[in-house]
Amino acid sequence: MIQAERHGKRLAIVAEDGSAVGVHLGMSGRLLVFDPETGAGGEPFSGAHTHAVWRLDDGSRLAFVDHRRFGGLWDWSASDGPEAWFAGMGPDALAISPVTLWRGLSGTRRGLKAALLDQQVVAGLGNIYADELLFNARLHPLTPADRISRERAAGLVRRMRTLLRRAIAAGGSTLRDYRDGEGASGGYQLRHRVYGRAGLPCGRRSCPGRVTSATVAGRTTAWCPVCQREKRH
Repeated sequence: MIQAERHGKRLAIVAEDGSAVGVHLGMSGRLLVFDPETGAGGEPFSGAHTHAVWRLDDGSRLAFVDHRRFGGLWDWSASDGPEAWFAGMGPDALAISPVTLWRGLSGTRRGLKAALLDQQVVAGLGNIYADELLFNARLHPLTPADRISRERAAGLVRRMRTLLRRAIAAGGSTLRDYRDGEGASGGYQLRHRVYGRAGLPCGRRSCPGRVTSATVAGRTTAWCPVCQREKRH
């Protein structure tokens, strides 16, 4: 019997003897379960995009598919286990405490967006949800991270947990490649308030602003310049 463990955006498939395969989906990777006889699972699992296939006890298959090759697989011995795969990462985004997040942010002068994407500060927050989180908190992505107070950090943690749990319940966000383990698309992209909405009205009905977009911390970033004003002092 195998089991799956997760920390941040990394997964570990752990065997009974403790050995593990580390999985990073990157921007386009997915793990899909399919039935080789009926084809249930949504798509064929052959060709250049399917990089590994495991046979499960019930006869079904688990495939690692990555069209754009940004993800990868790593193997770990029983003596290392999944702990080696998760080493060096910050606290998980669904478990981090307000004080821990505040300490991580207070230790850097980078912009808040860059700090939140740092997996050693908080593990599991990606580009989409960092933008949505900052919108919910009314914070500009270039706000210096070390200016965030303990109270603001506590608010970020509350909003982050709510945001991620809602996104998980909706099956995640499918913009291009993402599918869940059964091949189904996510639905949370329909609830994005800034990400992917450049030029459209702000997600707050009472705000007259329009979403703008630029490259921040090397990533396409969206925010409302009216309700997420940049403070320079």
